[in-house]
Amino acid sequence: MSEESTESTQAKPDIHWEREALEKVLLASIEEQRRSRRWGIFFKSLLALYLGGALWMAYKPWSGSTSGKEGDGHTAVIDVAGVIAPGQPASADNIIEGLRDAVEDKHTKGIILRVNSPGGSPVQSAYVYDEIRRLKKLKPELPIHAVVADMCASGGYYIASAADKIYVNSASVVGSIGVIMGSFGFVDTMKKFGVERRIMTAGEHKALMDPFAPVDPVAKQHMQGVLGQVHQQFIDAVKQGRGARLKETPDMFSGLIWTGAEGIKLGLADELGDVRHVAEDVIGAKKLVDFNPEENFLDRVSRRFGASVGYVLLESANGLSDISR
Repeated sequence: MSEESTESTQAKPDIHWEREALEKVLLASIEEQRRSRRWGIFFKSLLALYLGGALWMAYKPWSGSTSGKEGDGHTAVIDVAGVIAPGQPASADNIIEGLRDAVEDKHTKGIILRVNSPGGSPVQSAYVYDEIRRLKKLKPELPIHAVVADMCASGGYYIASAADKIYVNSASVVGSIGVIMGSFGFVDTMKKFGVERRIMTAGEHKALMDPFAPVDPVAKQHMQGVLGQVHQQFIDAVKQGRGARLKETPDMFSGLIWTGAEGIKLGLADELGDVRHVAEDVIGAKKLVDFNPEENFLDRVSRRFGASVGYVLLESANGLSDISR
């Protein structure tokens, strides 16, 4: 056998081996692509299910409770929860918007203010109080009741006093009809550390209530007068709202608080009851519809799962990355 024939015979196994190796690589690549596609479909399906569930959950509370027969009308529920202040869920803008939307809805048979607030801005509270009074004159046949959860104090009670009736739990806290302004004094502390206060003003009392300066008796007297005026406005509003039901005592407007049961005795509240009881037995519309306007539908959707969507996408990418390894 010639030398050339021998070399040709030895080359054939090498070519066969390379072909098999190439086929294995191609098959592995195809299988990897199929596996990646399967995982991609899986995560996309999972994401679609998640988004669908989140959309359903976001829509459900927005559309209100489904209890009660269709066409029977509903009870509108508006929350006065947390600190009453601009930019907060319990701001005057939010509460008033909810009130107006509820009044304009032809299916609204009554409105419940669900109160759970320690108070807040007297100005914001006064805005809501005045709006409730205005709406009651506009639609006197439409009941507006306040239902207290844990607390209805200070500005929260300011708002509630405008309602037709105030319902409480026997352990609820009501009252705190007063006004407060807090500050601190660091005069002695500054002396101790050798710090000198330097401030310039145009106006004798422009640095009113400066915590780094000694108390100015004139300024203190002036501020006490301002607080007294706001307090009297609060008192007048409560008296106007509650009317003859109040059994006034010397300490009723002193800032003290009472339990719901004691509040009923004093005329600060009317009866025991929760939201369901008032809606079904007092207003006569069992179906509850949430009229809190702090978020529209799209805002609620984005808030509920916006961050979670990013997390799921990131996890999907990480999962595919791990598979490719």
